[in-house]
Amino acid sequence: MTALNTERAWQKIQARDASSDGQFVYAVRTTGIYCRPSCPSRRPARNHVALYSTPDEARAAGYRACKRCRPDTMHPQAAVIAAACRYLEQPRDKAPTLSELGEAVRMSPFAVQRLFRQVLGITPRQYFATQQTRRFRRELAKSATVTSAMYQAGYGSSSRVYESSGDALGMTPGAYRKQGANELIRYTIASSPLGRVLMAATERGLCAVAFADTDEELLADFERDFARATLQRDDAGLARQLEAVLAHLRENPVSTALPLDVRATAFQRRVWEALQQIPRGETRSYGEVARAIGQPSAVRAVARACGQNPVAVVVPCHRVIGKNGETTGYRWGIERKENLLALEGKLSLHTAR
Repeated sequence: MTALNTERAWQKIQARDASSDGQFVYAVRTTGIYCRPSCPSRRPARNHVALYSTPDEARAAGYRACKRCRPDTMHPQAAVIAAACRYLEQPRDKAPTLSELGEAVRMSPFAVQRLFRQVLGITPRQYFATQQTRRFRRELAKSATVTSAMYQAGYGSSSRVYESSGDALGMTPGAYRKQGANELIRYTIASSPLGRVLMAATERGLCAVAFADTDEELLADFERDFARATLQRDDAGLARQLEAVLAHLRENPVSTALPLDVRATAFQRRVWEALQQIPRGETRSYGEVARAIGQPSAVRAVARACGQNPVAVVVPCHRVIGKNGETTGYRWGIERKENLLALEGKLSLHTAR
């Protein structure tokens, strides 16, 4: 457990600090049991204690849950989080301030912000934005006009809709409602060290990077994903952006801060941002990525987010492997993933010389 100060954790255990429940558990080696920090049981000797971020980690190490403090039950402050979420889910034009949210759930602004980060991994404002976008998507699917969907979702003005939802939708709200109709997407196809590559972009930024053995495969998938958009090949106009993308495959890549015109949940964004922190030539397991984003039990969700990554290489999902070192799946093919990892390994060795 790396995020926790062991000395401070021991002090919390000795004090039976209930405010630390949900932040970590401690296990007793002599009994094989793990507990909450606030457990009323007799305190063990310090050298017999092991610390774990979550009950899942303690169980994986072979410990059983304490029957007195029940560390596997719901987070003791779950009711507060649930109440805060219900408050944030109410349709409104702007996100409530932390002071307003704290008052609604009878907590200080700092405490409610910290609680959201600890338990959900996002801020209250991020949760509000995600829920507002989800409402808007639902309303777009059933409303006669964008305007009616806007008001039903809680937006107070059209400008706020376009400011806050454009990036999350991946296109304008009107185009999203029509499944990409009237949206111009330019694309280019070229050779790469991994075979043929297709890169596509809207006016907002990159929306697809894909690999295949043939142009026909690339175009078939691309045309299916953007069936109602206007697709225009533009090799010359996208040459510079393609160069930036392909630089990720070479020794001196350009900055990874490319605009990504992709639709993703807040969780997917967090996973993809974590993937972009994996150094070239290195890999991480799905479990390590889950721990990196503060949700160690979300291994399967991390794997799904990797599989849903629409921009190969730029978001390097190929650097995530199974816990036993297995290559595992890859949207663009296992062999391509292995070749890419081998290529990056060679580049890293070359750079180190």
